[in-house]
Amino acid sequence: MAQTTINAGLPMSENITRATDTTPTVAPTTPITTTNPVHEIIPRATNLNPRSLTTFTPPPAYPVQQAYVPATTTNVGAITPPTQVVTPLKAKIIPAGRGIRKRGDLFASSEDTSMMDHVRGTHDVDAVHYKLKPLLHLIEDIMPRANAAAIPGYVQTRLDATMEEKALHSGLSEVIEALAYPVHRTSSEMIVGYSNNRDAHTATLSVLKLLANYWWDAKAVIAFAAFAQQYGEFALLARLYPTDPLAKSVATIVQIPELMESSESSRAVSSKFREVAKLADKMLEVTHKIVALKEIGSEEKSLKVKYRVNLYKELAESLSPVTAEQENIMAKASYYVVKAAVTCSLVILNVLAVGRDYYSSTEEELEISTLTHRLSYLLGDLQKAIQISNQEIGKIKHTIKRKILEETLARTHTDNKYSAELITCGENDPTPIIHGIGLHMKKHGLEILRRKYVFLLVSDLDIPNEVISLLRHMYQDSKQDPSRAESQFEIVWLPIVDRRSPWTEAKEEQFKLVKDSMPWYSVSHPSKIDEAVYGYVKEVWGFTHKPLLAVVDPQGKLTNINALPMFWIWGSVAFPFSKLKEESLWSETSWSMALLADSIDQNLFSWLNDGKYICLYGGEDLDWIRAFTKRTRYVAQQASIPLEMLYVGKMNVKERIKRNSAAIEAEGLSNVLQDPTMIWFFWERLESMWYLKGEKTLAMHDDTKPYIVSEESRDPILQEVKAILSYDGSNRGWAVFSRGLSEMTKGEGSNVVKVLNNFDGWKHEVRDVNAFIPALDKQLRGLYTKHHCTRMVVPAAVGHYPETVACVECGRTMEKFFMYSCCLDEYEN
Repeated sequence: MAQTTINAGLPMSENITRATDTTPTVAPTTPITTTNPVHEIIPRATNLNPRSLTTFTPPPAYPVQQAYVPATTTNVGAITPPTQVVTPLKAKIIPAGRGIRKRGDLFASSEDTSMMDHVRGTHDVDAVHYKLKPLLHLIEDIMPRANAAAIPGYVQTRLDATMEEKALHSGLSEVIEALAYPVHRTSSEMIVGYSNNRDAHTATLSVLKLLANYWWDAKAVIAFAAFAQQYGEFALLARLYPTDPLAKSVATIVQIPELMESSESSRAVSSKFREVAKLADKMLEVTHKIVALKEIGSEEKSLKVKYRVNLYKELAESLSPVTAEQENIMAKASYYVVKAAVTCSLVILNVLAVGRDYYSSTEEELEISTLTHRLSYLLGDLQKAIQISNQEIGKIKHTIKRKILEETLARTHTDNKYSAELITCGENDPTPIIHGIGLHMKKHGLEILRRKYVFLLVSDLDIPNEVISLLRHMYQDSKQDPSRAESQFEIVWLPIVDRRSPWTEAKEEQFKLVKDSMPWYSVSHPSKIDEAVYGYVKEVWGFTHKPLLAVVDPQGKLTNINALPMFWIWGSVAFPFSKLKEESLWSETSWSMALLADSIDQNLFSWLNDGKYICLYGGEDLDWIRAFTKRTRYVAQQASIPLEMLYVGKMNVKERIKRNSAAIEAEGLSNVLQDPTMIWFFWERLESMWYLKGEKTLAMHDDTKPYIVSEESRDPILQEVKAILSYDGSNRGWAVFSRGLSEMTKGEGSNVVKVLNNFDGWKHEVRDVNAFIPALDKQLRGLYTKHHCTRMVVPAAVGHYPETVACVECGRTMEKFFMYSCCLDEYEN
């Protein structure tokens, strides 16, 4: 039958001959409803197509007494559609970039793979790209308004912004100019598909062929816009016909009044359009994600190509704006959005064709439900792909900035402004650092650091109080005389916090507490530190937990990754803490009590000046301490030497050492360090010496025995430091005896006590006051046996320790173990 009513008010396809049989005449599967005479289809009186002025011969009219059944993909598929060649539209090119698709397998299912092969076969390798957000915002504006007008009782959701706000001011006119005609042709193609009784898949492929020259995101948006146009026109007539004469006349031609005013058909249409609305909502979500993935994927690829990061051959040679995996996901999602748009368009056309006799079929409901479910599934795939792409972009930007950071800090510049900006993220914040406490806290720009040495204090929130206390002393001392060369520096705290754990109020309070204890500058908040800086500090500078102090000179060059060891050993004398300065200081330094003990006690230099013997000893066994100190005092008395003893405790056992010190002082056994910070300082200096000296001779192995480092090749300072650290690490007491700056000897606790207990056997060698140290050293060396077990425990620190360490007793290569320790004294909280 030739039909003239269903397309009233809808656009005709240009250069496409309109088929006349639009309502299928298949055998009914539901109760037959006799066609109302109003539905009689009258052949057109003219053979002219007003669009193309092309003539054609209409087929003969069918009898009016035919019954009508709603069209579905099931019954429509029973009719073989006429073959029709779809000519792809020529895309109007606007400056937005070009690309080709990357083919590849999409699905595990062979059926899906076969289907997508057909879909990809409709895609032109020279597809054009557009900025689609303005048109998508327009669709977003149409759909809820159309739902409110077309569905009785539908509650319109509040729009976040009007179409004017979101679309008109964001390039809509340019996009409409380029895509208005493709939208019109796509709408016409949907009508032709309905007229030719095509199933949804065949009609979708026809639309995709028409849009072959448009990329996947544009196909989805154009098809969606075509359906939105049809739906919007229907809704507009449904809303206006009760009050507008023109709308009523047009609506009457397409039977909208009868459709909406009949209670039975109105309920069926309302129910159907509610399903369509749910599907359209899911289409909108998926289409937004397609456009978003295209933008994000394009950025990811452009960064990879520009900076040659994670770039493989296939991606480099492809002209597609995204990776093959991303395009595969978008191609499938685009197909189902177009299919959903075609299906929704068929619903509207079917409603108009059947009129007030329309009822909802199970096949239609199943088709819409299946598409809604499929789009929900694809939405998850798109979101995951966007997440992965964002992570990849973050990694690429991290790599790029880290490379820039490394290259910048390795070069000399006119000043340190750019280096400071990269580290403190000041390129995005004019005032990235803060200074002061409470109401006196102020934000500062980086000009205050210009042409000065910048010491970057890197730590977590658990920075030891001793580090802050000793640095505060140096910092405040430098401010007393700003004219000194060693005063031309500023300290900036970089709080490095584990980003895998959430930021809590407790951490916020701890950050404020630590910041307020520092008299120098700080980055405003740990979250402000860029991910690239975070990774650079962790991976290149080797920061784990122990604080470090990196030095950037006034010309913006990194001169020292960690100046704290130099500071602990030499103090501000080591300024500006460069490698050249370190070498100069070591050349002037020899092993002595002054180097070992420095200024841990104010009495030390008085004892040295008075020519007294000094004994530094450590350990945690209080019984050994009592036996050692009493025997040492007895020997000193017998040898008639002036002796002072000082207890320096043990590394990293604070509370137990405090109790030992209290007992030693109460029993009058020896002198103790009154300030616990000085005990920490003593051991920190020893560790710093070992860190800076390192192993100058690599221990080597052959197939049979370990390589032995000769004593002549060992650094004397390093050997003495290693000996004390080995005694401490083996949980043994130890003692160092000295007179003046040159005479020194040392020994493990049990050996020292054994030698002192045997003093009567060697006291004849102590002929005068100057002979005690040489005689004691001879006795200690005589106790050496090749059977020994020496351990050296050094806390994990920044930098890279030597892979091999020679034993202090025999020179053999020591075995390396990893030890995890948590020592909590019974009196510690």
